[in-house]
Amino acid sequence: MKEYWTSLASLLGVLAFCQSLMQSIFPPELRFAFLKFFNRIFHLFSIYCYFDITEIDGVNTNELYNAVQLYLSSSVSIAGNRLSLTRAVNSSSITFGLSNNDSIVDTFNGVTVLWEHVVTQRQTQTFAWRPLPEEKRGFTLRIKKKDKTLILNSYLDYIMERANEIRRKNQDRLLYTNSRGGSLDSRGHPWESVPFKHPSTFETLAMDPIKKQQIMDDLKDFAQGQLFYQKTGRAWKRGYLLYGPPGTGKSSMIAAMANYLGYDIYDLELTEVHSNSELRKLLMKTSSKSIIVIEDIDCSINLTNRKKNSSNAASQRSFYDAETKAGSGSGGSGEEGGNGNTITLSGLLNFTDGLWSCCGSERIFVFTTNHIEKLDPALLRSGRMDMHIYMSFCNFSSLKILLKNYLGYEEKDINDDVLKEMERVVEKAEMTPADVSEALIKNRRDKEKAIRELLEDLKSRGERNVKDGKLRGGIGNLTELEVVEEQEKRAIDSQNEDEDHDEEEIELEDNICKTRED
Repeated sequence: MKEYWTSLASLLGVLAFCQSLMQSIFPPELRFAFLKFFNRIFHLFSIYCYFDITEIDGVNTNELYNAVQLYLSSSVSIAGNRLSLTRAVNSSSITFGLSNNDSIVDTFNGVTVLWEHVVTQRQTQTFAWRPLPEEKRGFTLRIKKKDKTLILNSYLDYIMERANEIRRKNQDRLLYTNSRGGSLDSRGHPWESVPFKHPSTFETLAMDPIKKQQIMDDLKDFAQGQLFYQKTGRAWKRGYLLYGPPGTGKSSMIAAMANYLGYDIYDLELTEVHSNSELRKLLMKTSSKSIIVIEDIDCSINLTNRKKNSSNAASQRSFYDAETKAGSGSGGSGEEGGNGNTITLSGLLNFTDGLWSCCGSERIFVFTTNHIEKLDPALLRSGRMDMHIYMSFCNFSSLKILLKNYLGYEEKDINDDVLKEMERVVEKAEMTPADVSEALIKNRRDKEKAIRELLEDLKSRGERNVKDGKLRGGIGNLTELEVVEEQEKRAIDSQNEDEDHDEEEIELEDNICKTRED
């Protein structure tokens, strides 16, 4: 045993002597060139190639590094042995990540790659305007040379897309509103934001399940339709008009849409916007994958049916008067006055469907109103409001959803006679989901009392409506589809009557002028 250790010590001494002799004979430049040549020969015969993705590119953060870190977090929770945990600002979930100098294998389209998280100490700190971290972090991607084209053309783009999806999923939704008076915040942005915590989902939304599924399918097709919109030459946006009586769940529908798609919401307050140019600037400062909402558009500013000022009809006959005479709320005709609001209908139409609406992608515009007949038909056409959604009174399907939400009752938990009676009277009662919800909340501690009082309220309202002949807002006992068609027809007919009346007034003015000239 003693001879073994003696031989080993002698061998180590010989190696140390040889190393010192090489260093004294060969200069550092020659040794560096030899190592470089050796590495080149090694890589020439190697079947692998390597790509380094550093955390900091110069002085800027490398976006690809963050994307890889997020992408790998979706699989390391299962495959990794040593993990790091992080939680980002405005995030409600914990993200897993690779620990220092750990590695993981990933597969893409049948191709296997190896990721290694390399962390080393930064030896020298060069001068920089922003101090660099003490540790130098990066990912090394090892792939086979034959797979290089596939990886560079598709894999990295796939990682960026998946990282964006994970980031949206982990990050809390935000609710934006435009700053009062058009002012800017500390970062120079015209939007102020708060975390969006609305719990409404399509599952809890009180609406006919078939109609609800149609909306969900339409939203899904839109979110996944980037290639379709590019192929057809259309801007990647879509418009929804939510209309119906107050309390029918229009705001809850918007929240459900945002939660379903994972989009932020921009709640645009038109009364705080002073001009068309300011409206365009607000649009440019919205992000992609967002829902831009204008609630109660018929009440925000005077953007209702186009009506020319009869006193100026003879002197101002331009076609564009009909588009530009929509002023601020109290009847301003586009001039500075009142609150100084000079938004025109033409400006709003360009906001939703003009060239400026294409500055960005994957945006949804949602307008809400309680009186669709007051809106100008120009706002209703396809391309601006592609889908009109009538938010109706409670029917039997939506009533069962509310009973489940507030009382935890399934259909089998309620007496059959009570259910049949509710089904018989709910259409005639014309109670909104808000009314039903309030009745159930009031007695949620006593479920039987809640059912009993709700049934009594449905009966009394139904009898009163039948007696007064006020079913469906005075339209009569029509189906929901007929109600929708009737209300939209009224909106268009109202506009046509106004235009005919304006033409008659202009013609009358012309006749009077001709008579005076004769």
